[in-house]
Amino acid sequence: MSAAIAPAPALLTRPRIGFLGVGWIGRNRMEAMLATGGIEAAAIADALPGNGAEAALLAPDAVRLDSLDALLEQPLDGIVIATPSALHSEQSIRALERGVPVFCQKPLGRTGAEVRAVIDAARAADRLLGVDLSYRGTAGMRALRDHVRAGQLGHVHAVDLIFHNAYGPDKPWFHDPLLSGGGCMMDLGVHLIDLALWVLDFPEVERIEAALFAKGRPLEDRGRQVEDLGMATLHLADGRMVRIACSWNLHAGQDAVIAADFYGDKAGAAFRNIGGSFYDFRAELFRGTAREALSEPGDPWGGRMAGEWAEKLARSPRFDPGCEELAHVADIMDGIYAAATR
Repeated sequence: MSAAIAPAPALLTRPRIGFLGVGWIGRNRMEAMLATGGIEAAAIADALPGNGAEAALLAPDAVRLDSLDALLEQPLDGIVIATPSALHSEQSIRALERGVPVFCQKPLGRTGAEVRAVIDAARAADRLLGVDLSYRGTAGMRALRDHVRAGQLGHVHAVDLIFHNAYGPDKPWFHDPLLSGGGCMMDLGVHLIDLALWVLDFPEVERIEAALFAKGRPLEDRGRQVEDLGMATLHLADGRMVRIACSWNLHAGQDAVIAADFYGDKAGAAFRNIGGSFYDFRAELFRGTAREALSEPGDPWGGRMAGEWAEKLARSPRFDPGCEELAHVADIMDGIYAAATR
């Protein structure tokens, strides 16, 4: 007897999405999803009435609520979570256990264990899970990755990634280790770790060296401090090397320094921010002293990952095994903190 074939899930023509946490980043992602024309903002929940009021200007027909509990009582096809980091894993799991797909701000969890618990919940519920690792959505990093994967750089043996935010976060919870899980490495370094692994197709990391600093001194107590400068070297199992540096409030000479350099034996490639901008980037391919543009500033990338998750959800709400990559990123983050605080 032949095995029964499960029917394909029906397309969700306009998924009803709930938004939990609609501060600046939550509203930005909400606007990006609405711009696809493919979703309905069905409900908004935020503990701060002012945030809810501003979000309601984007979606005046959305139900306004004040908690995740109330949100999960609504008939939703998905939920977007943009709350403090300490809440991400628990809130994601609660939604998934109710059968609601999740798109969460980074980091998905403060530790590898928290991240794996969310992935396990998504797999058990057979529901879509996405995380806003937004720099994957930039045209420059996508072009750079395509060139690396196509072999245009040859053997890529070294990678350098930098993210210095000369302002630092303005929300107090970022500086509370219980709420944030860490400082600039957790906030900015997660993007750098993810980009390196994503471009190189998630290679095995054999050894990690790291140093973390708080106000110019080595970080001593992760229970009471968060780092404002972090540096790490990832030694890959095949001999290649990845270096990462990130900071808050560094004397950077401009608002931000964001860069990713990939060095191959046939060519090199670079992704750089322009004029200290957090939003405008250029990517280039280098051959000797010659350079070729891969992307130019002006790419509207900020909400691209959110929009693509909404489009994927409309096609199918079922579990995507690609989210298991998130556990690899979390393991490296754990390794960096362990190496720096031995």
